[in-house]
Amino acid sequence: MKVAWHQFYNHPLKENHKFPMKKYDLLKEELLNQIIIQEKDLLIPNQISEEDILLAHNNEYWNKLKNLELNEKEERRTGFPQSDRLIERERLIMQGTYLVSEYALTNGLGFNIAGGTHHAFSNKGEGFCLLNDMALSALMLIKYKNISKVLIVDLDVHQGNGSAEILQNNKNIFTFSIHCKENYPIIKEKSDLDIELDHNTEDEEYLDLVYTNLNKLINMFEPQFILYQAGVDILESDKFGRLNISVEGCKERDNIVFELASKNSLPITTTMGGGYSEDINIILDSHINTYKSALKYY
Repeated sequence: MKVAWHQFYNHPLKENHKFPMKKYDLLKEELLNQIIIQEKDLLIPNQISEEDILLAHNNEYWNKLKNLELNEKEERRTGFPQSDRLIERERLIMQGTYLVSEYALTNGLGFNIAGGTHHAFSNKGEGFCLLNDMALSALMLIKYKNISKVLIVDLDVHQGNGSAEILQNNKNIFTFSIHCKENYPIIKEKSDLDIELDHNTEDEEYLDLVYTNLNKLINMFEPQFILYQAGVDILESDKFGRLNISVEGCKERDNIVFELASKNSLPITTTMGGGYSEDINIILDSHINTYKSALKYY
């Protein structure tokens, strides 16, 4: 397994209570401490090229973003103050997801310690997402690696609205999102398949929906690659999630995804996505469980 990580993932922004940036360094250190990975497993990305960014994002938006020319409303929508270091960080994360996807093609499994930036649209950023690594990596696999079908499995508590918008007319990439119905974003986009959950949905119902729909999609769409957004903001402890999924339920969700991918001999790249529990140890433990789950099947 290769794990994409870069010191700039922990961007030196003022810590935002909604977006615990420090989890990236802490997650890397805990993976090493528990000997889930070794230093040799870390893959240090460079910045993604502008040419590749434009596979998913339009030129006008990219130019405004890189030149720090977003207006006040556009900046506020992203949740971040503009800076060159932030743009560098985003480009590193984008390339990280693609590089571990390249690795997964021949080795089965790749992880990005960050990533899952599914709220970035072709023409705007929002929700702490400036560029969309899920859409970009899917498009790059098709362009560079002779892959014809990619399945995006988005199990963050929030809809992957940016991915849905970018890929809405792409028949080679299937977007699948299970998310809380009455949660951000207020206005949803149309994924190829959206499963909307009521507040306080619990483990049994949730896990049945994950298994039934993912199994059906793999058989129907016959993907050659899976990109998995494994947000842990589905937890009952999450400040913004509004679901009642236990830590064990979250772990079983990951088991379902990796077992079905492995059973069908599908390479898979996983990104961490959201997690906003008050106790950062709950976030870290749940992300660690995702890595442990993957290694059971790959």
